[in-house]
Amino acid sequence: MPKPLVRVYTDYKSPYAFVANKRLFSLEEAHGVELEWLPYTLRVAEFMGTVEERTPHFWRKVRYAYMDARRYANAQGLVMKGPRRIYDAFYSSVGMLFAQRHDFFRPYHDTVFRKFWSHELEIDDLAAITDVITACRGSASEFEAYVNGPARAEHDRIIDEAEALGVPTMVFNGELFWGGDRIDMLIERIERPETIEAALGSRHRKSV
Repeated sequence: MPKPLVRVYTDYKSPYAFVANKRLFSLEEAHGVELEWLPYTLRVAEFMGTVEERTPHFWRKVRYAYMDARRYANAQGLVMKGPRRIYDAFYSSVGMLFAQRHDFFRPYHDTVFRKFWSHELEIDDLAAITDVITACRGSASEFEAYVNGPARAEHDRIIDEAEALGVPTMVFNGELFWGGDRIDMLIERIERPETIEAALGSRHRKSV
């Protein structure tokens, strides 16, 4: 019997994605759903504009956002150090896809998030991400072949699909939820019997 599916978009350089992980995995265990993890690699320059264009008000909002996320991190016993520069998370994002297909998603996912936010991992360094892959018993040669082959097209297609939806954090039964602070609302939807029935029906139709 398939489980209802919750699609989760995440970015390893997002502080709010980092602190939402624990609740999402708990939701999967407690509510009998399956999480489908997909990368949404935020293109910082497109989203925030160039550094020269950013106002003092913008930087106040950024500082507050990190302070707010750090509160959630501290409550979970997580280390969260502010990023040292702007990162392109492509290698870590396609590493996520590779890890799911080779059955070591959770150790890969947890390692990348933990090491990036404790300044132990450069997520835009192919060699560094390959080291995480091999530490999780993945194949370095297969991963690098994927990176140099179909990874870019697959990655960009997923981003385009997310943007067409409106870049949600979570999608359940066609309903979009933005941000980890909407997890309670997502749970309320999951607990409705009619919603589960509709979600299972939709998943069955897509599989046939």
